[in-house]
Amino acid sequence: MANSIDSSSPRSSLFALAAMLLACTVAPLLAYNLTPSATLFNQLTAFAGWGLVLVCLGRSQPRWQGGAAVWALLLLLAAPGLSWLTGLPMSLALSGSAMITAALLVLLAGQGLDDQARLDWFEIFCWSLLAAGLLSLWVSLVQVFAPDWADGQIIARSGIPGRAVGNLRQPNHLASLLMWSCVAAVYLAEGGRLKKIGGAITLPALLLGLVLAVVLSASRTGMLAVLILAFWGALDRKLSRASKLSLLATPLMLVLCWWLISFWANAGGHAFGAESRLAEGAGSPSRLAILANAWELLKSNPLTGVGWGQFNLAWSMSPFPQRPIAFFDHTHNLPMQLAVELGLPLSLTVLGLLGWALWAAFSIKAQGQEALMRRCAFMLVLMIGLHSLLEYPLWYAYFLLPTAFAFGIALGRPGPRSRSMAQALPLAGLLMLAGSIYSVTEYLRIVDIYVSSANAQPLEQRIAVGQRTLLFSTQADYAAATSLAPGLAALEAAKRTAHSLIDARLMESWAKSLHATGDDERARHVVQRLREFRNPIGDEFLAGCAQPAEKPFQCEMPTRSFSWREMR
Repeated sequence: MANSIDSSSPRSSLFALAAMLLACTVAPLLAYNLTPSATLFNQLTAFAGWGLVLVCLGRSQPRWQGGAAVWALLLLLAAPGLSWLTGLPMSLALSGSAMITAALLVLLAGQGLDDQARLDWFEIFCWSLLAAGLLSLWVSLVQVFAPDWADGQIIARSGIPGRAVGNLRQPNHLASLLMWSCVAAVYLAEGGRLKKIGGAITLPALLLGLVLAVVLSASRTGMLAVLILAFWGALDRKLSRASKLSLLATPLMLVLCWWLISFWANAGGHAFGAESRLAEGAGSPSRLAILANAWELLKSNPLTGVGWGQFNLAWSMSPFPQRPIAFFDHTHNLPMQLAVELGLPLSLTVLGLLGWALWAAFSIKAQGQEALMRRCAFMLVLMIGLHSLLEYPLWYAYFLLPTAFAFGIALGRPGPRSRSMAQALPLAGLLMLAGSIYSVTEYLRIVDIYVSSANAQPLEQRIAVGQRTLLFSTQADYAAATSLAPGLAALEAAKRTAHSLIDARLMESWAKSLHATGDDERARHVVQRLREFRNPIGDEFLAGCAQPAEKPFQCEMPTRSFSWREMR
């Protein structure tokens, strides 16, 4: 990396650093939230932060580039709109389109930087990721060892005794953020940026702390990712000896941390989440079951899939007597999710393009600091790719947008003949910032439905206001479907919000509204699906069916079957 920094370098700009910190550090560390969404403010902060990063990137004169990854995102960009034409609510189509568009812009910006700008921007990117990991380590220590300190505003409360969940409130999300921080630490150590902090001991000390937080999270995905770090250290011949040894030691660090925490837990009678978590086995039966159900849906819809954002409705309203009893809105596997929603032709094309781009990023020849930067950017993408085989982190802006940037950095080959994006990026970034602010104002109308103020309007009026929002109308529809009297208005709301997430309470209300409007056959179809979930709410709804007296509509079995499309 060059020793001198010109005035246009992002490392010399406090605004650029602040924008990246907002996008990559503040976004995953924000604990404050308002019902009904626990992570919306995190996502909007990431969206706004990356908008500001795009504004700053305009000064670096990135140039337009194509490539397989760009084409993959362009193909994906068409999917929400096509699904809207076949019944997806506009609010869900708009939010999906906005996320993919933002990812495309960030990818193009990272890919189009020249050599020095890429190095400069990747350095502040890594500092931001490392800061996020170290602060998440502190949050993890509090959540496990001093849970009373967690106030829910600065540090989130863990709902799982003995496990750290980070401020994102999900152990696997915490683990992926920690693994990104490990990669960032290696890059900064290799570039000599950590020497002044503690010399040769700094990198292994950082890795030990971050691995400790992985153990506290009890994330099986995170523990597998630790092994990936070790493989990286074993296979990458261009890493320094100190970095290789530090990475190779990470599995030993994991074992050491496990033993120490286990000793502490057993000695003091404390809960140790990792022991109970791994006692469940290496796999998750419910996730294997949802993959099997998704495969059945795919076989029924091989060419076009069920449509972008339609998996939840299609799965919940299709007969699966052996379904997992949890309510899923995702298959927890990126290839399967794309396949079941987009169909095999489009999903295989998109996955093929992304796979080709990943191979291209791995194959680019480079020397010195640029080679290190590309390998570390590749590792960031690889880590979240692993997570995407077991969950769906890329459906969250605080993971999707950093991944797009790292992918762009790894792919970047700026061409001298291409046109500059210097004018387009700041405009796009400002639109992202404005969209984030607008989204907050809209979301507060939804919050008013679920947490009313002292001078709030009647519930029906608040619901009507929420249903008119551009981006969150389905959340207002859920309130309408489950709180209004059974009838046509509640029924239409249930149909719309069913594209978002179906749970037992919604299914009961949906069935009652179908019955109230005279459609008992569809009502019984919904009840039959509710039986399959074996949920306490459903059991209570069906409790009267054991009585010999005249039975209500939900006790009768349906006499005809409906496809999920007939339930929209």
